[in-house]
Amino acid sequence: MPEGDTVFQTATRLRGALAGRVLTRTDFRVPRHATADWSGRTVLGVVSRGKHLLLRVDGGLTLHTRLGMPGAWRIRRASGRDAARPGSLGRDQVRVVLANDAYTALGMRLPVVELLGTADEERAVGHLGPDLLGPDWDADEAARRLAAQPARPIGEALLDQRNLAGVGNVYRAELCFLGGVSPFARVDAAGDLRSLADLAHRALSANREHIGHVTTGDPRPGRENWVYGRAGRPCRRCGTPIRRTEAGEPKRVVFWCPACQPAADDGR
Repeated sequence: MPEGDTVFQTATRLRGALAGRVLTRTDFRVPRHATADWSGRTVLGVVSRGKHLLLRVDGGLTLHTRLGMPGAWRIRRASGRDAARPGSLGRDQVRVVLANDAYTALGMRLPVVELLGTADEERAVGHLGPDLLGPDWDADEAARRLAAQPARPIGEALLDQRNLAGVGNVYRAELCFLGGVSPFARVDAAGDLRSLADLAHRALSANREHIGHVTTGDPRPGRENWVYGRAGRPCRRCGTPIRRTEAGEPKRVVFWCPACQPAADDGR
């Protein structure tokens, strides 16, 4: 799943291309909304909410989408070499088309496409915890939610968007390493949860303006992360081989250093 900073960047790009402009063409390629037409409506704004995108238009309507693993938004100029030709991309790929006089935004392979009233957005995102990149960020509330299930593995708790919104698999691995805690440790044995929430906020904030998830401070290829994607390679701190397994439900890949992140149950 995409990380919260990736979704934040997507919202920024969509906002730059669509906000304040009148839609000249719309196409919602999902059965439930296939007859909807937003042509003539002005895009008021686009915001990210954890891993969700909310695009608002006048008349009190909102387009709610999620990227999931395969999804993406592409933006093309309305004229010139990169003019949008959604038909050439395959109808099964393009699920949303939003066009104005300057740009066309194409929602590709989106697993969630929902039209709802702006007043009803809470129905789609009200279950989420504090947004790591949103104006409602509250580290104390995030820590309180994490602590509510003390026996749960901390790695799984960090991925639960009901606790704090925006952490994906990359940051789960990196936050646990930086916090010196095994991803398999119980929440009540994971140390200071507020500090861990603050760390998550700082990590995503540091990456929200550029592509990629850099947690080491070194953006050079292959040097961006401490443990994620480095199975079998030496830990950058102690030299112990990084380990990899799959855990949780659904199963997701987990990376950790068994020396820097010891735990009674380390996933072996």
